[in-house]
Order: sequence, then C-alpha cells, then structure tokens
Amino acid sequence: MPEFGYFLATEEFGPADLIEQARMAEQAGFDCLWISDHYHPWNDEQGQSPFVWSVIGALSEAVSLPVETAVTCPTVRIHPAVVAQAAATSAVMTGGRFRLGLGSGEALNEHILGTHWPPANVRLEMLEESIQIMRRLFTGEEVTHHGPHYTVENARLYTVPDEPVPIDISGFGPKAAGLAARVGDGFITMGPDEEMVTQYRKGGGGGKIVSGGTKVCWGQDREEAVRTAHRLWPNQYLPGEMGQILPTPRHFEQLAPLVTEEMAGENTVCGDDVDEHVRELRTFVEAGFDRVYVGQIGPDQRGFFDFYRTKVLPQLRQG
Repeated sequence: MPEFGYFLATEEFGPADLIEQARMAEQAGFDCLWISDHYHPWNDEQGQSPFVWSVIGALSEAVSLPVETAVTCPTVRIHPAVVAQAAATSAVMTGGRFRLGLGSGEALNEHILGTHWPPANVRLEMLEESIQIMRRLFTGEEVTHHGPHYTVENARLYTVPDEPVPIDISGFGPKAAGLAARVGDGFITMGPDEEMVTQYRKGGGGGKIVSGGTKVCWGQDREEAVRTAHRLWPNQYLPGEMGQILPTPRHFEQLAPLVTEEMAGENTVCGDDVDEHVRELRTFVEAGFDRVYVGQIGPDQRGFFDFYRTKVLPQLRQG
C-alpha cells in the first residue's frame, strides 16, 4: 500500500500556518510530510518564504510524521557541508524520521548571492559532488575534499543520527533520473510519469522509494477554487525551462498573463468532487509511486483536511 503525504508550501504560508497544517495533516491520517525549500516565493501573491530548517525544527516537536525537503538545492546558495549539518540535525531532532530531498535548483532561489547560475549539465555535476561530500560527513568522520566545484577542509559533524540521512534526488529528465538511480536512496518527480519511474527502476533504482506530488484546490465552489489556483500558482503551468532560469518573482509575474483560468482548471483538481481527488492521487499509484503527496492551494486548509480525512483518504486506502 502506498503512503499518502501532505505537501507543506513554504512559498504560500508562514511558519505558524505550516506547523498548524502539519498538525491537521497528522490528525487527518496523512502518513508523511513534504516541505519546500525556497528563498523566494514564485510570485508576490504567494507572499511567504520562511527558512525551512527552522520550520523543520518546529515540526519535530509538533508532529510525529516523517518529514522530507522537496527539495533542497545544496549547490549554490548554501554549501553542501552546511546542508549536511542542517540535515543531520533535522534527522536527530525527528528521531530518524527525516529524509533529504535534493535537486539541481532554480535561479529564483540560488542566484541571490550574485553567483553565476550554471547550465543544467554543470548543475547536475555540482549536485553529484555535493552528495559525495554530504555522505562522507554523515559518517561523523573528519572530511577534507578538494573537487572541481567544492572545497571542504577539516569538517566534522559531531551531531549525527544513528543511521545516515537518506537522500532522495529530484528529476524531470533522463539525466537527473539516471543520477538518482546511481547515487540516490530514492527518486522524486512531479507528475504521474510512469515512463520516468520505469527508467529510474531499470537504471538502478530497483526497489528504492519513488515519491511524487501534486497540488489541488479544494472548495465547495469549483469556479472560485479555479480562480484561487490561477491567482496563487500560475507558475506551475509554464512550460519548458523557465522555472529553472528566471531569477525573480517579478519575472514569473510578467509571464502570468500567458496562463488562463481555463488552463488552471484543466490542469489542477479544483472543487469538492471526491472522485476527481481520488483519481488524481491514484494516477500516481498506478504509475508505480510509493509515496504520493498532495498540497492544498489557498486558505481553506481546515475544509481540505476534513474532506480528505472523511472522504478521500478512506477511498484511497480501500485499494
């Protein structure tokens, strides 16, 4: 039986709201939590972006659910040695219920220090080297590393969990999926892409965990839910590489007029039709995913959790 988790959106909600949503997710019967790791929201309408590691510390005290970043970029904005320390501490605080989701990142979050934003192939090289560094640090041994992208001298993590932090790698193309299969403990991808899951498993992913996620907008008025999804998350309907290369929320806002309410309604489950919500999550299960995360767009979180607790999750668990 796959697990069903809740996706905490740091772009849309502040720390207190995120903690309360995590509590409601646990009470509603969700199995696990994802939390995004951003410096900026995608647009000013979303309007938030708390420091994820502080929020994870609070989550460790507020709930008993497993937590994973979805996803952290350990290559430009934060050095991998520092990400390793943050992840190790999170794993200790959660009693080993933390997984580190990693990806090659977006300019939106990573360019803020004025560092050149490298092309995709270089970003994947940096990601692989950063994983090598972090795995060595998770052992608690002293690490010195001089590589093509990073230098580490006499670094040692003194606070480490009993078992190394599992690392899942996000990918949306064959190169990233291949990297995940080769060096990751799991694979993350958005959208129920069965072909990508198959490629990952055949490429060396075997029986490792595959996780995917989606966003919905529950509401009793479907048209209002569509308007809410369109207002807050137009960025998720933009095609191609724009999500990786645009540097500021302002640039995403400039492209928002290209996205219509009709597009939002066609590509996001909106409203209170139980069958639509169940069908959306089951497409991931049918594509071979082990964990499926869903996030609610907009302010009506309590209504969403009541809906999933009483109607959606019970159906999903009937098989």
